[in-house]
Amino acid sequence: MPDTRLDNPLTLHFGREELVIRRRYETLSIANDFLIAIWFLAGSILFLYPSMERVAAWLFIVGSFQFLIRPTIRLVSHLHLQRMPSSHWES
Repeated sequence: MPDTRLDNPLTLHFGREELVIRRRYETLSIANDFLIAIWFLAGSILFLYPSMERVAAWLFIVGSFQFLIRPTIRLVSHLHLQRMPSSHWES
């Protein structure tokens, strides 16, 4: 039986609207992938302009760093440190 506490949705309220985020780690991973794509696309476009090559290189560095974040998110989604309930044997 899966641990439902790990999949509890996060609900954010905006006036009369609410945003419900389910499977938070997967959502975070998807957002990270979008950012990686944006940095690399912007860097590729900026490399077309010689005066913008330094900025383009930094965008590639940021995107590369986010590639390190991807497996970290996946690992954290599989590992959870949980407090064990106290028992009467520990007294």
